[in-house]
Amino acid sequence: MKLLIELPTWLGDCVMTTPAIENIISKYPNCRIIFIGSKVSIELMRYHSNHIDSMILERNVLSLYSQIKKIGSVDMFLSFRSSMRTKLISFFLNSNQKFQYKKNLYSFGHQVERYNMFINDSLLINRKPKNLVIYGANPKAGLSKPVMGINPGASYGSAKCWPYEKYAEIAVSLSKKFDILIFGGNKELNLVEKIESKLKENNCKNYVNLAGRTSTKELIDYISSLDLFITGDSGPMHIAAAFRIPTVSIFGPTKEYETCQWMNDKSRIIKKDLACQPCMKRVCPLKHHDCMKKISSREVINAALSLT
Repeated sequence: MKLLIELPTWLGDCVMTTPAIENIISKYPNCRIIFIGSKVSIELMRYHSNHIDSMILERNVLSLYSQIKKIGSVDMFLSFRSSMRTKLISFFLNSNQKFQYKKNLYSFGHQVERYNMFINDSLLINRKPKNLVIYGANPKAGLSKPVMGINPGASYGSAKCWPYEKYAEIAVSLSKKFDILIFGGNKELNLVEKIESKLKENNCKNYVNLAGRTSTKELIDYISSLDLFITGDSGPMHIAAAFRIPTVSIFGPTKEYETCQWMNDKSRIIKKDLACQPCMKRVCPLKHHDCMKKISSREVINAALSLT
């Protein structure tokens, strides 16, 4: 059976589809899957055992049409996106079975459960979501000490980001116990440079700045090798959950009960309960960012030490 699966755009959302995708495979064990989506989602799923092909989707309608026609006919199309572009893909595609995720129909529970309910309803099955699954990880060799990763950025927006000074405080405080890897995308280079400057001021030398220097595959390899991870609500947080990495997750404007780590018993959530939470905004609408600023570095350090 040949399946076409459209993945979510964002890394974290894509990781959270993996229990649902495993339930698709439990229904069709010998299926062959073509994945379509964004660059990061395609890189995440490239090593899946049922993967036969993948394609990064174009934004231009004519280019998109050409891409879909190259795929040819498939037995089933399943999309985890509720976008207008998905409707175009479905219209262009030669398939007798087409299913598209609709946010308004699946608005309760953890995002993993929402994606899984969509698959249950589409395939007329009743399977529970199990663990997050990422194929092809090749953990990096450890450094001289246990390794702690810190991930100060978030693609969603600045409202999700804990102050960089506090990440630096944690790194300095725990540097005698851990070697440190600092993660970040190309948009977070300046943020990570500020953290690195603070580490140098405190004569902290046992760190590696990986910001902007890792592919999605390399990010997975590094995170899967960690002994501890400190992060905001982000895609790397979900990668860590897939490998049960001891993780402290710092939440501010988003709903932790919807996007916290899935099935990681080594996870700790740090958040405040302010009247303005959760606002779900990319930038603090009240301009004070208290949901993040009021979380102390000591709270996060204590949570981290409880996991190690």
